[in-house]
Amino acid sequence: MNKVAPAIVWFRQDLRVQDHAALNAAAADGRPIVALYVLDDTSPGQWALGGAARWWLHHSLAALDRSLQARGGRLVLRRGPAAVVVPAVAQEVGATEIHAGRQHEPWAREADATTADALRGVGATLTLHRTATLFDMDAVRTKTGGIYGVYTPFARTARTLTPAPLAQAPARLPSAAIPSDTLASLDLLPRNPDWSGGFDWQVGEDAAHIRLAAFLDRAVHGYDQTRNLPGQPGTSMVSPHLHWGELSPSQVWHTARQAAQQTGEGLEVYLSEILWREFSAYLLYHHPHLPEKPLRPEFARLPVRDAPAELRAWQRGQTGVPIVDAGMRQLWQTGWMHNRVRMITASFLVKQLLLPWQDGTVFFWDKLVDADLASNSASWQWIAGCGTDNSPFFRVFNPVTQGEKFDPDGAYVKRFVPELAALPPSAVHQPWAADPAVLRRAGVVLGTTYPAPIVDLAAGRLRALDAFKALRAA
Repeated sequence: MNKVAPAIVWFRQDLRVQDHAALNAAAADGRPIVALYVLDDTSPGQWALGGAARWWLHHSLAALDRSLQARGGRLVLRRGPAAVVVPAVAQEVGATEIHAGRQHEPWAREADATTADALRGVGATLTLHRTATLFDMDAVRTKTGGIYGVYTPFARTARTLTPAPLAQAPARLPSAAIPSDTLASLDLLPRNPDWSGGFDWQVGEDAAHIRLAAFLDRAVHGYDQTRNLPGQPGTSMVSPHLHWGELSPSQVWHTARQAAQQTGEGLEVYLSEILWREFSAYLLYHHPHLPEKPLRPEFARLPVRDAPAELRAWQRGQTGVPIVDAGMRQLWQTGWMHNRVRMITASFLVKQLLLPWQDGTVFFWDKLVDADLASNSASWQWIAGCGTDNSPFFRVFNPVTQGEKFDPDGAYVKRFVPELAALPPSAVHQPWAADPAVLRRAGVVLGTTYPAPIVDLAAGRLRALDAFKALRAA
């Protein structure tokens, strides 16, 4: 009797077994499965995985392998250009069917095309499935069949569509015998202990569901208020699980709808942010230059500064502006930053310091465990005022006002900027304006124990507005 050829499931940013269309398609007829992950450091170019993302990926691959083994399978690891490795594995096991989740990054789409061509050369086919978004990227269209450029009408149309029902994982995943590289050989873990050594995340599909369930049980109904308070546990923090596909957005959407005891503003605001993630992927799909070039092309002429020392101070949380420094230190220490503070720190970089938004995009890409090219790029363009759906450039966040409003007792700042921990709430967001006696009692010496501000906030705002006026005049 002829041996049944296995099917290959090429895992990428969908590191789970539940609600996985590619896995279910490959396993539909009960044939053996090769569950394959290829670490391709060549195709992404400058957008190769950052350090924090590599840390997460290491642990997520280990978790996926455990899930596969519980079903009789195993994860096969290989390294190299996907267009070379995937066809080689297909020939190695005699597979003619390769299933994978569709990705939307420009390099991934190019790699898909070259891999598909190479597979045809060895008599195999690549079938792509929707595993990382709620909808296909061509499904949400204007009434005239066009592409949305603004979030609100996009979201309104998307809400008229229904995400596909969830699919259960196959109970058994018989595995084809094939050699695998070791996880350690992929060399994913950063070697700088004062950076990633403090990461404290539970990684993997099981952990993702636990975190989502806890949020839906505890915080979702007040989410419209608490999501803006970085000192409180008011957000779901599932963004890295979503990026790596340990949760599908459909799972989040349906689970949130089902788990909510009542509809309310908190749930609707939360779902709107899932749709913002979808919109970001949509923008990247239809505008592949999103990570590097402004969607409003005139902003390429915005007069920006070259100030390496100020950029470095921002990166390390040493700007002398407490809420900004707290956010950047949270990023450095945990690989994640509260979303409200992401907006504050980004506005400070591109407006108060008048530095290129691309500098922020690149830094966040390296330091975020949830570094998602679409969400990262679309959000930076939003805050820089150069996207199709954006915060106007002339809207300059005042970090002192933002801190006093959203961290009124200073709990967030004091957690990540401990040198200010003894200051009263009235002084913690603006220590340079505090009474000298208050600073002395708190042991704060500006310029010694904590930096003096690297920019006068009022002057920085005026400089940004002048640059915007010059752009409009040009």
